[in-house]
Amino acid sequence: MNAPHETGILQASAGFAGLEAPHVVAVPTDPLPQPHWVAWNAPLAQALGLPSVPGDEWLLRLSGHAAETPWCSAYAGHQFGVWAGPLGDGRAHTLGLLTLAGQPQEIQLKGAGRTPFSRMGDGRAVLRSSIREYLASEAMAGLGIPTTRALAVTGSALPVQRETVETAAIVTRVAESFIRFGHFEHFAHHGHHDALRRLTDHVIARFYPECATAPVPAQALLAAVVQRTARLMARWQAVGFCHGVMNTDNMSILGLTLDYGPFGFMDAFDFHHVCNHSDSHGRYAYDQQPSIGWWNCAALGSALMPLIGDEAGVREALDGYAPAFQAALTEAFRAKLGLAVPMEHDYRLASGLLSLLHESHADYTGFFRALCSLRRDDPATDGPLRDRLLDRQAFDRWAGDYRARLAAENSRDGERAAAMRQANPKYVLRNYLAELAIRDAREGRFATLETLSRVLAAPFDEHPGQEAWAEEPPAWAGTLSVSCSS
Repeated sequence: MNAPHETGILQASAGFAGLEAPHVVAVPTDPLPQPHWVAWNAPLAQALGLPSVPGDEWLLRLSGHAAETPWCSAYAGHQFGVWAGPLGDGRAHTLGLLTLAGQPQEIQLKGAGRTPFSRMGDGRAVLRSSIREYLASEAMAGLGIPTTRALAVTGSALPVQRETVETAAIVTRVAESFIRFGHFEHFAHHGHHDALRRLTDHVIARFYPECATAPVPAQALLAAVVQRTARLMARWQAVGFCHGVMNTDNMSILGLTLDYGPFGFMDAFDFHHVCNHSDSHGRYAYDQQPSIGWWNCAALGSALMPLIGDEAGVREALDGYAPAFQAALTEAFRAKLGLAVPMEHDYRLASGLLSLLHESHADYTGFFRALCSLRRDDPATDGPLRDRLLDRQAFDRWAGDYRARLAAENSRDGERAAAMRQANPKYVLRNYLAELAIRDAREGRFATLETLSRVLAAPFDEHPGQEAWAEEPPAWAGTLSVSCSS
C-alpha cells in the first residue's frame, strides 16, 4: 500500500496573499462515505511525484478524509452580466501544494461538502459533472490549451438531489492558482482596498514578476491578464470550444480554462451555438465568447481602479485585447489551414471557410481533420470534402482560392498534411462521448472513461483501433442538453 506523498500544507497565509477570515477560512471537509475510485490520472500523478497506482490512503484523502484542514476563499462576480453579490468557494476545499515542472500547484477538492460560501447549496458534486470536468480538463490539456487539470475522481453511493437524485463524487483539481477575476471584484466592491492591494501584490510577485517594476504595477498586471485572456479566447474559438458560463467568477487570473460546467465542443458548426441550456438569451454563444472575454477584463479593470488610479490606465490596458485576440486567432487558423508563411489576407480565407461550415452546419472537427488530406494540384480528390457541405460550388470557389494561396508559398502536400494534423485534432470531447462514459460509470464500469481519457490526452494522434471515438454524434445524442447543474 502506497504511503501518501508529503504535500506542503497550504496555509491561508501561504496560499492566498496572507489574507485571513472572513476572506479566507479554514473549513473541514464532509467526507464521502464508503468511497471508491472512479478515475486516477496516472501520468499527471507521476508528474506531481505521486504514485502511478494509488493506495487506499489516497482514496480516503481525495474523498475528504484529509488529515489537514483545507481552506476556502470568498469571491464575488458578475453572472450573466448582472452583479451577483457574495459568492466564494461553495464546494471547493484547497488541500495543499505539490510541485509540477518546478512550479507549486494547488490541490483542490470539488464536492467535499458545505463551506461558509455555499449559500443555499449542499457543497456536493455529482458523478455526472465530475466525470465531465475530469475529461474536459484533460482533453483541453491534450489540445495544448491552458487549463486547470484533473488528478482524480472518487465516488460514493451518497444520494445528491439535482434535477433528479444522483450519486456524489469529488473531482480533485490541480492548478498553479484558482484565483479568479471575482476575487478582485469582491474586495473592490466591499471597499477592502488593503486586501485588494495585498492580493494584487501576491499575484504579481508569484505569477507576473515582470509587472513589479512597472510605473503602475496594477495596470501592468491588468494588461498582462488581458493578453492572456485574449489568447485563451482565440484558442477556444479555434477548436470550437464553448465554455457556457463565462461569468467573471469563472475567469482565471492566469488565463486558464476554469470551471467546466455546461461546456461543449461543437459538432455541427454554428456561429450562434449556445451550449448551455440555461443561457436562454445566448449571452455566452460561440460567437459572443471573444467580446465577453473583453467584457470580463473590463470588469477586472474596474475592480483594479483603486490601485491603477484613473480610467485612462484601465482603457490603455484593455486596448490590447482586440489586437492580441486577432493575432492569436489568425495564427491558430493559419496552422489549421497549413499556411507556413504569413500573408496579409490569411484570416479572410479562414473566415470564408467558416461561413461555408456555418451554412451547412458541417461537423467542425471532422471537416478540418479531413482538410489535412487536400491535394494542392488535384481538385478531383475533393469529393469527401465537398460532400460535407451543402453548397459544393461555393466550396469549389473557396478551394480554388485556398490552392492559389498554397501555391503562393509553394506548399508541399506531405509536409503540410503532417503539420495540419498537429493543429486539427482527430478527437475532441463531444457531449455524447462524455455521456457514454457517464452511463457506464453509473453502472460501476470505468473502462470507457479510462480509454476515452487516454485518447483525448493525445487528440492529434491516429490511435488505431479507437477510430470510433472520432465519429460524428449518433441520432440519440440530439436529445442531450447541458445546463448550469452540469
